[in-house]
Amino acid sequence: MKLNFENITISGGVAVGKNTLKDNLRPYLEPLGWKFTSGGQILRDFTKEYVQPLASLADDEFHRKLDQRTLDLLTREKHYVIEAWLSGFVARKLENTLRVLLVCEDDALRIDRVANRDKLSIQQAKDFIYQREHDNFTEWKRIYGDYDFWNRDYYHLVIDTYSHGQVETVGVVLEKLGYNTAA
Repeated sequence: MKLNFENITISGGVAVGKNTLKDNLRPYLEPLGWKFTSGGQILRDFTKEYVQPLASLADDEFHRKLDQRTLDLLTREKHYVIEAWLSGFVARKLENTLRVLLVCEDDALRIDRVANRDKLSIQQAKDFIYQREHDNFTEWKRIYGDYDFWNRDYYHLVIDTYSHGQVETVGVVLEKLGYNTAA
């Protein structure tokens, strides 16, 4: 099946549906030989550890090597779906990679997702989201420069998971990929 892109990145912040989209694409693309991974898995493979540290816990050289590993995967391999906060930013110059940015315009929904997923109180979930995103963006800007890492111009698709359900989100991605019309 000839598709419009050779790889897919799924980017976004905490609790926007990155893993859900990755998992929901699997039944469509895995039978075609596509492989699935996440930034966390690449990190664990790279460090041979199970722990996924905050961005601030790794040195600059580590970040650059990890990003290069992601870029190498997207340029040397075909048929990969990579879910990671910065995967679309890292791949922003790769025309063969469908870059998807997920957002959730309703913070209350993201807070609810984290509270339920991680068994936290509403306030703990709110604090977790703020702290994780603030710390990561602060560290990334220090390392890479003053980028808007989720600049919508870097992405082929920007999908709001507040207004788009899981099935609709998968459909939008598959349509852009050319899955439904590929022969």
